[in-house]
Amino acid sequence: MTGEPTRPSTAPASRPQFGAILLAGGRASRVGGAEKPLFDVGGQTLLARAVAAVAHAGARPIVVASPILDPSLDVAWVAEDPPFGGPVAGIVAALSRTELWAPEPEWTFVLACDLPRVDAAVERLRNDILLLPSDTDGVCLADASSRPQWLTGAYRTSALRTAARAVPDAGRNAPVRVLLDDLAIAAIAAPDDLTADVDTWEDLDRARAAAGDAPLEDS
Repeated sequence: MTGEPTRPSTAPASRPQFGAILLAGGRASRVGGAEKPLFDVGGQTLLARAVAAVAHAGARPIVVASPILDPSLDVAWVAEDPPFGGPVAGIVAALSRTELWAPEPEWTFVLACDLPRVDAAVERLRNDILLLPSDTDGVCLADASSRPQWLTGAYRTSALRTAARAVPDAGRNAPVRVLLDDLAIAAIAAPDDLTADVDTWEDLDRARAAAGDAPLEDS
């Protein structure tokens, strides 16, 4: 007697596990040293928006490379020493806290905390990862000129950790390409608003206008 043919499984593929490193410790010289991550856009700070975006993606741990800016956020705070060492130093410092990364997630979001559309950027990265070849180390979004935006990306945690160990001087003042040059990273074209950041007061005005906020007073 012949049994019923085995049917192919229709169960959805499991989603990869994520951690997150959020970079919030820059000098912000183009806005007079103001705390950019605490700029309010759409009723929420840029930092809180980033935390909410990666938390929605299930990221754990969420490590903010910065002095403590908002104690109410459910994150781990890690500051590079000395401060203002740049984004690579922040990434290295975050990864050095090995107790936060157990168990280690397969992927890590690496995001600057000045992205008004960080929620959409994270969702795009999360979906693009599912399409990557198995030998790819990461994905980042690219701006309108096809320039990779390394700090709007997601990388295999093991590959990122290996690269971080190889960077001299704990990454202090190193350009991001030095950290990522040896990784196989896919740069994905994305709408301009997903990669637009807030570097100047004018950028902040545009972000707030897009979010429907009232105009800022003159800064």
